[in-house]
Amino acid sequence: MEERINQIQEKVQKLRKSMEVDRKTQELEVLDQKMSDPTFWDDPQKAAQIQKQRRLLSDVVETFASLDKDMVDYQDLSELAEEDPQLESELTEQVEKLEKRVAQLELKKMLSGEMDQAGAIVAINSGAGGTESQDWVAMLFRMYMRWAERHGHKVEVEDAVVGEEAGYKNVTMTIEGDFVYGYLQAETGVHRLVRISPFDSNNRRHTSFASVSVLPQVDDEIVIEINESDLRIDTYRASGAGGQHVNKTDSAVRLTHLPTGIVVQCQNERSQHKNKARAMKILKARLYEKEREEQERKKAEREGKKMGIDFGSQIRSYVLHPYQMIKDHRTDFETSNTQAVLDGEIDSFIKEYLLIK
Repeated sequence: MEERINQIQEKVQKLRKSMEVDRKTQELEVLDQKMSDPTFWDDPQKAAQIQKQRRLLSDVVETFASLDKDMVDYQDLSELAEEDPQLESELTEQVEKLEKRVAQLELKKMLSGEMDQAGAIVAINSGAGGTESQDWVAMLFRMYMRWAERHGHKVEVEDAVVGEEAGYKNVTMTIEGDFVYGYLQAETGVHRLVRISPFDSNNRRHTSFASVSVLPQVDDEIVIEINESDLRIDTYRASGAGGQHVNKTDSAVRLTHLPTGIVVQCQNERSQHKNKARAMKILKARLYEKEREEQERKKAEREGKKMGIDFGSQIRSYVLHPYQMIKDHRTDFETSNTQAVLDGEIDSFIKEYLLIK
């Protein structure tokens, strides 16, 4: 136990230095002074940017302050446990919690990309296989929902096309929170499921595929111009749950960006106007990502690098029969605790991906 706590202390000190906590503390004080100025809200857009910057700085500073407090509490509990062995189980539990928090900090330290701090738009699409693949989409949808819940993130379903017998043909959702895109970018690609089909009366083994695409939520700070003349806007009746109003009005919106052929749709809101606004946000995210990928491709060509095909390639296999194993083919990381992963515990896979990114 003493060795474990020493390792935690060493990691925290390294993280404190690499994440520049002292500098961030000073920056936080400067921002607080700016926000106390009576003219702070004269420029709402600039004020919102400062608020966002302050929130991110505050998150880091407060996290380390909380860790320092927990370390002091641990020392007190450790001394008491020497006299009362019954406290050892509580001591072990606290150390395990500290280890998990430090592991999360190590993950966050790896995220330094331009959009890593943003929320994410996650689209899951079924592959060939009909009902099997559509049920697999529902399982992945639940997995990312549970992951978001574990991290306290807000989820909004933008569009969902229900399968004929089970699951979904495709689902698009936004997950709001700090660094969501930085983490979930590891999930882009094809996910493969092998299991005994619950839809096969002969109990045969089936293989299903679903593709996952993760885009950053583009905020107003990044300007992406879209000409109205480049858009085709279609409206239609929303499907699925939503009440009589949704089913009787053309509230759902489909946007087609003619120059690129990109199509997005949204039917979550009852208002056609709101659905169009949300669809525009998704379109901007897809255009931003398309431009980013093109720039990376050109850079790789200049440097003579061979580009790998990330999206559309099989990144992970989930085998539920004849044995239990989930393996990431990019990192070779694997686990036999399949149920935990399908319940949203995917941080280990994300961490291994970020280590090689």
